[in-house]
Amino acid sequence: MLSVENQIKGLREKKNISQGKLADLCNVSRQTINAIENNKYDPSLQLAFDMAKNLGVTVDTLFLNGGEKNEQ
Repeated sequence: MLSVENQIKGLREKKNISQGKLADLCNVSRQTINAIENNKYDPSLQLAFDMAKNLGVTVDTLFLNGGEKNEQ
């Protein structure tokens, strides 16, 4: 099974958006954003699109397939 690593925290911090603000923009709780960032919860497809839109990136930018990531 391939792992999926998300880039949400880094992208969120780069844009100076708090977990709470992103949660508000996506109509979810801050705890949901925290759980997704810590790989404890997989977002629905709709939530993934909402997060990507609010972070100004595409969904595939948010999530990297760990099996294809270059280990250096």
